[in-house]
Order: sequence, then structure tokens, then C-alpha cells
Amino acid sequence: MTETETSRSRTEEFDAPPLRRLRYFHGQMLGARDFQREQDYHREKLKLRMRCLLGYGVVCGLHVEPVRRDRDDCPPPDGEEPPSAEESAQPEESAHPEESAEEGREEGGAEPLHTRHRAKVRITPGLGVDCHGNEVVVRGGCVIDLWKALPPHERDTDTVWIGIEYAERPVEPTRAVYNDGCADTSDCEFGWTEECYRVRVTGCEPPADDRCDTCCSACEHKVLWLARIDCVDWHEPVGRDQIHMNVRRPFGRHLPTVITGINWIHGHTYTIDEAKELLGTQDQDGGLVVRFSAGVRTDTLRPGVVEIQVIEGGSGRNASTWYMGGAFAEPDTESEGADCDEFTEQFRYRQTTRESLQDGDRVLITVRAAFLLDHCCRPVDGTHVGGRVPTIGTGTDTHTDDGAARSAAHGGCDLPPSGIGPWTSGTGAGGDVFESWFFVKER
Repeated sequence: MTETETSRSRTEEFDAPPLRRLRYFHGQMLGARDFQREQDYHREKLKLRMRCLLGYGVVCGLHVEPVRRDRDDCPPPDGEEPPSAEESAQPEESAHPEESAEEGREEGGAEPLHTRHRAKVRITPGLGVDCHGNEVVVRGGCVIDLWKALPPHERDTDTVWIGIEYAERPVEPTRAVYNDGCADTSDCEFGWTEECYRVRVTGCEPPADDRCDTCCSACEHKVLWLARIDCVDWHEPVGRDQIHMNVRRPFGRHLPTVITGINWIHGHTYTIDEAKELLGTQDQDGGLVVRFSAGVRTDTLRPGVVEIQVIEGGSGRNASTWYMGGAFAEPDTESEGADCDEFTEQFRYRQTTRESLQDGDRVLITVRAAFLLDHCCRPVDGTHVGGRVPTIGTGTDTHTDDGAARSAAHGGCDLPPSGIGPWTSGTGAGGDVFESWFFVKER
């Protein structure tokens, strides 16, 4: 293979344009095309550095919020004055500045109140980076009418996804001093290019980015999806409980697999019978359930990865410890002919011995997440930050809906530092040990 062929094959494998910078010399004749290519060189270098060294996703802000009712959506209650013009004014930045003049005007004139589309959301200011390395900046609030933004052929749905996409538009027209020799007329040219964004709304679930390396491979996910909105009624305002922002991708090179749910309440106190049911001591369908955000390799669910330790309590001498025997019940990793390449999004681990629990005991559950590998052979990010991984309902946990118990245990932090819930394990570093516990009482 020649040197040229080798260079071409590497270019095809690595999704990056050829990088050529302008070489100046005395007496050189430069045109607009040369300076444009010099801009492109520096922009491509910045984008390459951004996506390969840092990654892509939502950096900050870009929250999707409900929009309150318009003043004419419904009359105020009896005896209540309508809001003043100053109170109701909400200056927003338009996602499409060229369409700002059309904002708020219905097609064909005024629309009857009972048919007016009120399903609107607001995207807050923020910064994101798309998978090409383009920085997407939203400087002010942007109110989106979901019905207008949704393509007409996708309007037969009540679930939509909303996102933003990098865009450019020419601005500031000016007349050239000299005519272009190849041009027919001396029309004005735009002197600047404004980097902006475009809002995308779809009724089809966007594909997930399953690439293990987002630097070298081609990018097919140009839209930064911010939220999924369920049960949309086009003639009613969107409620906060309908907006789910956990579909957004946090900024980074890789999207780590994390623990998203467990079937016991961390730090809770169970009776001995409830603990036995939870551990599957006498129930083949019982056991501790751990759920992941994506599939993990079943061949990494090996003995020793999960460990149950009992720390004895009570009124007498305590602090003695013993280990409770257990095994994976789901998936069945010990059956003959089990597929080692199979992935699972949760496992169930149950007690296989007959040791008994006593009043005052503490059951310590350890999952060595560094030994659990995802489809990219990267370890699960398992740090149990604040003990706030949510409880999932499996029928074995009788306190799944005990919100008061969870609130008391968690304190005032209802959302993770990103501001997007629900909580999961992980700090972004990967690996580590997931630890949790619950207490046992006699009755």
C-alpha cells in the first residue's frame, strides 16, 4: 500500500477533515476564499479538540419548563384582578429571530379560545456542544409552541421530544466595493455569519447514541435532545410532571452506565419478616434487585461481585459481623449453554443460606461496580452518592410508596447537582463500590 493510500484509509476511519492552513509568502495574492478557508481551519481544530478531548452534550442550563397560561386562556376567578401588563410580560429570545414577527399571531387571524393551542414549553438559557464539536448557545429564554414546531405528519401523537441544533445564518448585508468578476450583478453581500440554534420537535423517539468512541467514528446525532413530554393535550398548558429531562446527554466523552434503581429503601428499617421476604430467604421469587441505565455483561456477574454482610446489633454485645450466602437468581449465569455475550439491565440476588436475622441487625449490601462491564467494556459508575438511588417497585418492597421515609432519609437535596432527576449512582469517574444498607427490627 502506498503512502497516499494509507493516508486516505486513515482519513476514512477517523471522521475529521484534512487540516490545511494558509502559508503566507511575499507578493501573495489573497482572496475571500483564502481567508474563509483559514477560518475553517481554526474552527475545525477547535471542534476536533472539543469533541475528542472533552466530548459533547449539555454543559449547563437548557432546562425545559412549562409555560404559564396566557392572560386570555381562561377568565380569572371571581373577585380577582387580571395581571397587569408588566406582570404578564415575558420577553424571550426567539429561536428563529427571522420569525419573531409571526410570534403570537395565529394563521387566518384570531383563533377561538376553545381551539387555541396552549401546549407550550420554555427552554432556559444555557450551553451545549453537539457531536460535531459545535457550541450551541441559548442566550435568552425561548418559548416553543409544540404544535407549530412539530412536523405535520407527526401530529398524531401525544408524546414529543424537544431539542436544539446548531445553525448559522448570514447577517449585516453590505455592498461590495469591487464587483466580483464572475458575478452578473453587484448585489449586496452579507458581511457576517451569526451562530445560532434551531429548535427541533419530533413525535418519533430519537435513536440513542450507542457509540463507544465518539471521537473517531462518524456523528449521526446532530440534535441535542433536552426533554420528552408525555400526555400532551394541545389545547391545555403543559404540566411540570409531563416533562422528563432525563433523556438529555450530560457533557462528556462517554455516557457511563449507572445504577438507576434498587428494590429496597436505603437506610430504612424493616421487620424481620419483611427483610426475609426482601432477601428471598424463603421465597424463590424474592431477592435484592438492582437496575442499570443500560445493559451490563452477564459474564461479569460472578461470585463475589455482590456481597451481603450482617452487622449484629441489639441491647447486648454487638458489632460482630458475618456474611450471608447468596447467588444471582436473575439472570441465571450458571446454567449450561448460557450466552456469555448477553446483556441485562437488572439482576436479582437472593439469599441461599438459612442464617437468621435478629432485632437491631444492620444488613450491609455491597455491589463492586468496578467489576461490572457495559457494552463498551467500561465499568459501571457505581458510587452511591448520598444514598439517593430511587426505589423501584417489585412487589417485594412493602415500603416502596413510603415517600415520607425517603424524604426524611434524603434531607433537602431533591435533585442531583445537574438539576435533572431522578438520582442515579455515579460521579463520572466510573467504577467504585455501590454500598447500601437497611436495619432490622423484631416487629
